[in-house]
Amino acid sequence: MTIEGIQTVPLTLWKDGTIRVKRSRLLLDMIVNAYKRGDCPEEIYDSFPSDAYSVADLYSIIAYYLRNKNKVESYLRKSEKEAEKLWRNIEADPQQQTKRSAIRKKISAFQKIRK
Repeated sequence: MTIEGIQTVPLTLWKDGTIRVKRSRLLLDMIVNAYKRGDCPEEIYDSFPSDAYSVADLYSIIAYYLRNKNKVESYLRKSEKEAEKLWRNIEADPQQQTKRSAIRKKISAFQKIRK
């Protein structure tokens, strides 16, 4: 029996800077967050089923996270900061505020009709 010394991790870096499972749109962030919540790879797969990857791939990705925790956590913090910045920009956009106000008025009118 021969043991291979190198295993590939099925992750890829997209042009937008996100790390995803190869041949899918599943973010590394989603896998790590599910793992931190206590989900095992089988549960993660059940939450995000795909023909593009397997449960074994998810084990490999979690092993990568555990071996490179500082690096991955740094990436996750950066992603979270970028998401927060994007959300603040959306919230501050006058067009978005106008749209949100219009939606709230429609919801309020609908709720009055239902009563």
